[in-house]
Amino acid sequence: MEFAVAVASETDSWKHVKRAEELGFHSSWFYDTQLLNPDVFICMALAAANTSSIRLGTGVLIPSNRIEPVTANAFATLNKLAPGRIDFGVGTGFTGRRTMGLKPIALAKMKRYIERVQSMLLGETIEWDLEGQVRKIRFLNPDLGLINIDDPVDLHISAMGPKARRLAAEMKAGWLNFGNDPVSLVRELQDMQQAWQGTGVDEAAQHSTVFALGAVLSGTDAENRQKLMAQAAPWTAVMFHNMLDGVMPVPLNLPEDISAIVDEYQPLLKDYQPEDAKYLTIHRGHLMFLREEEKKLITPELVQATSFSGSSDELVDRIRQLGEAGYNQIAIQLVHGQESALEEWADVFERV
Repeated sequence: MEFAVAVASETDSWKHVKRAEELGFHSSWFYDTQLLNPDVFICMALAAANTSSIRLGTGVLIPSNRIEPVTANAFATLNKLAPGRIDFGVGTGFTGRRTMGLKPIALAKMKRYIERVQSMLLGETIEWDLEGQVRKIRFLNPDLGLINIDDPVDLHISAMGPKARRLAAEMKAGWLNFGNDPVSLVRELQDMQQAWQGTGVDEAAQHSTVFALGAVLSGTDAENRQKLMAQAAPWTAVMFHNMLDGVMPVPLNLPEDISAIVDEYQPLLKDYQPEDAKYLTIHRGHLMFLREEEKKLITPELVQATSFSGSSDELVDRIRQLGEAGYNQIAIQLVHGQESALEEWADVFERV
């Protein structure tokens, strides 16, 4: 099984990625959240210039946020810095669109975008529409060696539902999944495997990555509670962000403890300003930290129950279960300011 790290893109993320490389990690993934973090491609370029073997990927890029030639150029530039080590992770839109109050884009639009970027990276001329007109575009002087379109840039699609998984299979892409419950994750992998098989993708070409966020609990009870709140609670908070931002409805029949917290969030939501853009507050700190008002609602017990957290023995067992089910890679997401957790996760991975 491959081990990876996912980071909230920062100008010194390369230091943590370099350390991950030294520890034997296979890949690193960078968040593409333009209103929360520095630019993903600048942060990846710094990592590319300071590493030699670890793979570098967008985790994940959102098509609507960059036009195709800009994205293709960015990947070709990274490929010049780190030949053959670049991964094109892409999805219909999560944090990067929700921070602007937008819903995910249509699958058909994402497919068209991916095809155009991939064609440009093959040196092809594409039909491209902008401002109501269709034009032909391509890289004009790749022969100068300023960019690299010779080495492949592998495609990975974040596909959370059946239709998106079928599209990922049709495009012969790797699959990116997110979660913490092994039972659900295995079930979702089986669905993805069926999609691959249905489109004739050879088993050797099927690559699946699961992103998880949690904490390695190895201290006293007080130390573990503190670690849960610092390293894993931002994942738990996202669950509530999803239910409050108007993009995803609050599910029926929620567990009692979670339902009670949703009820406590509602009065807070009323006070968020501006009135017509509450998402500006809802997503502040998304996957990075808990806001002060959230610290009063989210407990260490809830965090442990809703994140990829546990003792080293428990985590080894969970990861082995995912590997035996067929996952090729697990990517541990590091929280801003808690990057030292990488060392603990490396110890866990060494035991798997």
